[in-house]
Amino acid sequence: MMAPPVKSGPKFDNLIQSDKVRVIDDQGENLGVMYTREAIEQAAEVGLNLVEVSPNANPPVCKFLDVGKYRYEAQKKANAARKTQKTQDIKEVKMRPNIDTHDYDVKMRNVNKFIENGDKVKVTLRFRGREMAHQHLGMDLLKRVQDDVAEIAKVEAFPRLEGRQMLMVLAPK
Repeated sequence: MMAPPVKSGPKFDNLIQSDKVRVIDDQGENLGVMYTREAIEQAAEVGLNLVEVSPNANPPVCKFLDVGKYRYEAQKKANAARKTQKTQDIKEVKMRPNIDTHDYDVKMRNVNKFIENGDKVKVTLRFRGREMAHQHLGMDLLKRVQDDVAEIAKVEAFPRLEGRQMLMVLAPK
């Protein structure tokens, strides 16, 4: 099975446009400037490919490389980078406008824990029945949440009303 063509990265010997190139061998030694065809033949004698590393230089810089090994190493690097990157989740905390102080403290403990773990927090305030007439209470509550987490988080999406819910998104600083 043939490997897919390289979309980005160095150019390989059949793609080199320049007549003359500066050549570096597989040990990293500079072989000097030579004709591209001659450099490709020398690379083939060693059993490697000629790869254009720096196309903007004058003349372009090419290197003897094993393309299969190069692609394998690049793929390993990409996988290692993907493994170490931290994905940011969005955690949700739901409240009501007439929440009691102890319940509020418990919710805020969760918000602090989520933010310290590097996650975003979506604070949802749900209104029922007549509570819709007192949206200012909900706004006051979200303002209080914002003030309580001001040192560790910033508001990414300011409070907005969507139907019977008021939403606010907090992100770690």
